[in-house]
Amino acid sequence: MFKNVLLITPPYHCGVLESAGTWMPLGMVYVAGSLQNAGYEVKIYDAMSMFHTLDDIRNHIKEFCPDVVGTAAYTSSLNDAIEVLRIAKEVNPEIITLLGGIHPTFCFTEILKKEGNTVDYIVRGEGEITTTELLDQVFAGKNPSAPGIAYARGGKVTCTKERPLISDLDTLPAAWNLVEWQDYTFKTKKNSTLAVMSSSRGCTQKCTFCSQRLFWRQRWRARSPENFVSELEYLNSTYGVDVAMIADETPTYDRKRWEKILDLLIAKKLDLEILMETRVDDILRDKEIMNKYAKAGILHIYVGAESASQDTLDRYHKNLKIEQSKEAIDLINKAGIISETSFVLGMPDETPDSIEAAVKLAKYYNPDLAFFLAIAPWPYSDIYPELAPYIEDFDYSKYNLIEPIIKPVNMTREDLNKHLLRAFREFYMDKLSKIEEMSEFKKNYMIEVTRLLINDSYLSDQMKGEMPSSVKQFIKKYIN
Repeated sequence: MFKNVLLITPPYHCGVLESAGTWMPLGMVYVAGSLQNAGYEVKIYDAMSMFHTLDDIRNHIKEFCPDVVGTAAYTSSLNDAIEVLRIAKEVNPEIITLLGGIHPTFCFTEILKKEGNTVDYIVRGEGEITTTELLDQVFAGKNPSAPGIAYARGGKVTCTKERPLISDLDTLPAAWNLVEWQDYTFKTKKNSTLAVMSSSRGCTQKCTFCSQRLFWRQRWRARSPENFVSELEYLNSTYGVDVAMIADETPTYDRKRWEKILDLLIAKKLDLEILMETRVDDILRDKEIMNKYAKAGILHIYVGAESASQDTLDRYHKNLKIEQSKEAIDLINKAGIISETSFVLGMPDETPDSIEAAVKLAKYYNPDLAFFLAIAPWPYSDIYPELAPYIEDFDYSKYNLIEPIIKPVNMTREDLNKHLLRAFREFYMDKLSKIEEMSEFKKNYMIEVTRLLINDSYLSDQMKGEMPSSVKQFIKKYIN
């Protein structure tokens, strides 16, 4: 008898990613693929992307009558993820509830001690094999012992051994057939169909504030160039995908492999544009082949500058020099690709002057987009012990890189927030005042980005305030 599994995204929003596009839950696509192969009936319900409410989720669970409800959480979405599972138990206490994702992987004891009646099992780390093995054991009436799980019984938390990382990523099935493709679009490109994809997993760097390197155990594994590009081609021809975001932290880590991917994309001439992030040093390494990036359809590259202070970069273990970020962004710009960077601010020694220094550095770097973010001390990160004494807000829903939860020694959190918003405003108004100097491609891109920031993002109030006359004229001409 088939068992029904309903995978639900938590309805969490903070006005950042959703302002740029509607992003599919790639992790669920992979978990669903493995479950389908094992004979389960699976549905992905992306309540987050559809801006559905908890009442909508309740009705959906009633309609689907699942045997299993699973969700996943990062730190700021944890509360909403648990509410999803609580609703599932209210609809039917016999529903088996699963919780995966970065935060539960590390903080399973805290979650299970508090929510053990709501969360039946936590899936730690990669979920594809673990979820399938776990459910096979549960429905066979066996004692759950799959590697990579945690659960609570009688107030006692049990954690099985770690599951080894999946060695061959080419073998992982993805349930693209379950994706509601009409829901996913990159908003700067009208009528686009957007896919989120993975070409590799992991990061070998040691950034102290990051969650990804911990989740992937500071290792890097990759799909073969042929496997990855053939999937891009399949999504393009089968589902009309014309924008793909590579979700990897460092897709460019292996130069030989990455150049092979670029060469294959150039040869296939797909009607497809690619968004990605990578490291500054990989861009510097690839300075001689940046033309290939552009020819392969790379539309937008994010690199993390992170700080205007070399001392802070060293504290972050970024293994990066300030001048290197400038050179990398110049290379991206010269290739005609949209450049983006960010600054992680709000450390205990932050001041208005240091934030102003970040704005000046951002202008000097001259990316097309820059964001000024409030550091979020993930409770499992290396930097957490240093920042813990300065935390004023312990509501996980605010650990979203927007709302400051750290109080610097010489600033209130309210003042910090005002300065972060002012930093964005000062940078962006300066950028828009020079829009007529941009190429036609970048000019049109920035017009669409401005429209989104004004209408859909957490920065909308800042964008609608007092502004230079040149920017007013720009908005009047292109946005209104």
